[in-house]
Amino acid sequence: MADIDQIIAHYLAEASASVARSFIDALEQAYLHIGQLPSSGSPRIGRRQRLPGVRAWPIGGFPYMAFYVEQDNHIDLWRVLHTARDIPESLTEGMED
Repeated sequence: MADIDQIIAHYLAEASASVARSFIDALEQAYLHIGQLPSSGSPRIGRRQRLPGVRAWPIGGFPYMAFYVEQDNHIDLWRVLHTARDIPESLTEGMED
């Protein structure tokens, strides 16, 4: 996913490989949590943006949120966004009205 590749590249360039690895570990923990308890993510932003089923879960220790939709037999990861971004705008980038 491009979001994750960009985040890792940013940490490698601006921080260190150790920070990038810590981000990957935190992301994996978030994935495990979402996989086990998908309904625990907040639906607030999805509802506000009229994106049914979109939920958000924080990436522990980092200023990022994972946005996803629970399907019958899998989870669709939509975006991983920095919390300082315009999240509603970023979630709908490239979508037609």
